[in-house]
Amino acid sequence: MARIPDAFIDELLARSDIVEVVGARVPLKRQGREYAACCPFHDERSPSFTVSPNKQFYHCFGCGAHGTALSFLMQYDRLEFLDAVEELARRVGLEVPRDTAQRNANPETRDLYGAMEAAATFFRTQLAHSEKARAYVDKRGIATEIVERYAIGYAPDGFSALRDALGTDPQRLHLLERGGLFSKNDKGHVYDKFRDRLMFPIHDRRGRTIAFGGRVIDPEDSPKYLNSPETPLFHKGRELYGLWQARQANAKLERLIVVEGYMDVVALAQYGVSQAVATLGTATTPDHAELLFRNAPDVYFCFDGDRAGRAAAWKAVESVLPRMKDGRQAFFLFLPDGEDPDSLVRREGVAGFDARLRDATPLSTFFFAHMSHDVNLGNLDGKARLAERCKPLLAQIPDGAFGDLMRQRLAELTGIGGAGGHPPPTRRAAPPARGTPAQKPSLVRSTITHLLHRPGFAQHLQPPFRFAALRQPGIELLSELVLLIRERPDITTGALLEHFEGRDELAALQKLAVLDLPGEEPGLRAEFLDAIIQLERQVLQQRIEALQQRFTELDAAEKRELLELLQARRQR
Repeated sequence: MARIPDAFIDELLARSDIVEVVGARVPLKRQGREYAACCPFHDERSPSFTVSPNKQFYHCFGCGAHGTALSFLMQYDRLEFLDAVEELARRVGLEVPRDTAQRNANPETRDLYGAMEAAATFFRTQLAHSEKARAYVDKRGIATEIVERYAIGYAPDGFSALRDALGTDPQRLHLLERGGLFSKNDKGHVYDKFRDRLMFPIHDRRGRTIAFGGRVIDPEDSPKYLNSPETPLFHKGRELYGLWQARQANAKLERLIVVEGYMDVVALAQYGVSQAVATLGTATTPDHAELLFRNAPDVYFCFDGDRAGRAAAWKAVESVLPRMKDGRQAFFLFLPDGEDPDSLVRREGVAGFDARLRDATPLSTFFFAHMSHDVNLGNLDGKARLAERCKPLLAQIPDGAFGDLMRQRLAELTGIGGAGGHPPPTRRAAPPARGTPAQKPSLVRSTITHLLHRPGFAQHLQPPFRFAALRQPGIELLSELVLLIRERPDITTGALLEHFEGRDELAALQKLAVLDLPGEEPGLRAEFLDAIIQLERQVLQQRIEALQQRFTELDAAEKRELLELLQARRQR
């Protein structure tokens, strides 16, 4: 398998701003030269996650998570390495070396994506040629621009339209079947899964078609919505319809609105509400909740006001509660009888819909209303029942202000767990001070620290690197760092650390990389070069002592060397 060249990765990281990448997903606050936040990779009350714009890496003093903008995308967005590279390259306007990207991709997976895109193109073409489908789109008032944005298409009536158009080649037929586009009857006959339906392609986080949803055109047909089955590309509990389009339409998503159907997403977009997404025929899952909050701090769940809608809302609560870190908010908008977001926005307009969102029920209000709907809070038994019901759910909320306030509200309702009755959550011990250690570091350690903070200092050294001959702990590591940096002049601190991933030296390098090095670059560069000079003096002294110890055994050449070294020491 081909590797992406190190030089390309270094240039990519050099052009990327890690503060921008992380800040688009995690609320950062400036602290001196760095930025801080509560770690997105573990639950904590006090910020121990730092992002350094100078070093271009992040580090959590609590859980140890660390890395570059690339590794952050891989950890936070759950992207594969190549996907993270392509995402970062797209942001900074670089093109991944084509041959490398193609050879890194799994051929069968790549072909499967190709087959799904071919199906999407076929459905779009059929929409353009079907009077019936176009009439339905016009009737629903879907503008051409929205049809294009969501790549809406049409699956013709009949059992083999897609198969006849794309499945004549056995390999392509196999791929379309793997992609969930065919069904098979008891006799083994294969036929098109989607027939006479408006087709909505489902895209992954990179905008690739991975599945489809189909909506009936004739009201008497059923089921109303039909989704692709689970496939190697598509897991319905992890994907949200419309998220790709929402991210494209908004430089930064401040909110996401979860609705029930594709038409609701499309209708809201038609009226300028471009933050709507839909679950794919399933209740809100924990993966959905995490995906929602990783893209926006505020999430609105928009459900019918009937029994089924409120049951769906409660499923969402159960998935959301363990992810309610500080700064996140969830709301519930229950629609009037007979209304859906589509009909509501058409009747009341965007202003009316926004007004309803502003009046939506906060998660806390819905939670306690649901938990106490059959409880008599006028007596002790009812209060005790509510307390016991709520405890296990409230225990799932991450430490922070929201969890504290939810427990405080329970105490207000029941009188249990108030002041003195409920011990405050255990706070994480403060991380050790990040300043310069009290003990003066060795020359080798000091030099390595300078290189980690400013790799460019290595370019001021000229071979031969005499310090490499010194017999001292850390010299081999220092030599490796210098050679690595000179081979990859654009390498950043984060990339240096990733080079040592999985090696014993990594833990020590991480500690040095997060130290404070006060001072301006010229002064720090002078300190670094002075340390190198001192190490070379030690090499000189080391050789002199070795020759002096064997003085009676020295040959003529070695005696001349000793004399020259003594003269060099005097000159230095």
